[in-house]
Amino acid sequence: MATKIIVRNGNVESALRNLKVDKDGSRAQIKERNQGYLKPGVKRRKAKKEGIKNTRRRERMSRRYDRAA
Repeated sequence: MATKIIVRNGNVESALRNLKVDKDGSRAQIKERNQGYLKPGVKRRKAKKEGIKNTRRRERMSRRYDRAA
């Protein structure tokens, strides 16, 4: 997914500020890919953190749909 920034009234500073605000995590992914090697412990901690985040998201979504039924 490409990021699209609209410059209004020639206000480039505002557009750059909006670009720096990362909503979908794409800039973080690009930075991570450019960074290259991650130490095994760092990789493990990151994977665990992502797993916890995904589990919480799944639980939140399942609670939302269980209530509706």
